[in-house]
Amino acid sequence: MADSTTQHYPLRGGETPELDLSEADWRSSSRGRGDVQIAFVEGFVAMRNSRRPGSPSLIFTPAEWGAFVLNAREGEFDLT
Repeated sequence: MADSTTQHYPLRGGETPELDLSEADWRSSSRGRGDVQIAFVEGFVAMRNSRRPGSPSLIFTPAEWGAFVLNAREGEFDLT
């Protein structure tokens, strides 16, 4: 099993970033709601569950993160 501070996830084009998340500056929303934290690491965006910080993090390219944020702002993920 991989060390919990290094995450390996295949991205499009076969790239596999090896990111050291042990020193990442994890941030929560400005309102402090929810369980999601993000960190900007080596040109990627890492996202994790703050209640389970040792669990695997999701890794996004800047383009993937931008598309996610844009769609979230437009309400694509609203459940109501």
